[in-house]
Amino acid sequence: MKLEIQPIGNSYSEQAIDLILTIQQKEFNIPIKIQDQPDLLQIESFYTEAGGNFWGAFVDGELVGSIALVKFDDRAGAIRKMFVKREFRGKELNIAQELLEVLITFCRKRGIDDLYLGTITVLKAAQRFYERNHFVKIEKGNLPADFPLMSADDIFYHLNID
Repeated sequence: MKLEIQPIGNSYSEQAIDLILTIQQKEFNIPIKIQDQPDLLQIESFYTEAGGNFWGAFVDGELVGSIALVKFDDRAGAIRKMFVKREFRGKELNIAQELLEVLITFCRKRGIDDLYLGTITVLKAAQRFYERNHFVKIEKGNLPADFPLMSADDIFYHLNID
């Protein structure tokens, strides 16, 4: 199996929607629809043109993971859409770690040194992953004013990468 991580755009919207909604709805029973995530229909204008990016992880040509960065300040960004298909999770391919490292490298090159993210209580493995990667849990009230909140998120993290 060969892992490849590359920036993706609107031409991958359908594959990204399929990957992400399947994990959200079927695996974790999160009551979220595509209508709640219009960014997935306009990856380029929502992420790339605003100074962020959206990456896909491909194994033998199949989209099996994603991570995105919303740049909401000159020096700050929000991690979004971090998902890895269940059968591709774990240490063997280390896809989540690889995705995070690609995003952090992108941030360092562009002078973004504060990363924030929101997640959901039920996503315990995600929380452990962020904490292993030195993200610190913060209160919602301590998020920057411009942080792009997602209605479902109830746990928040911050990482300074300078």
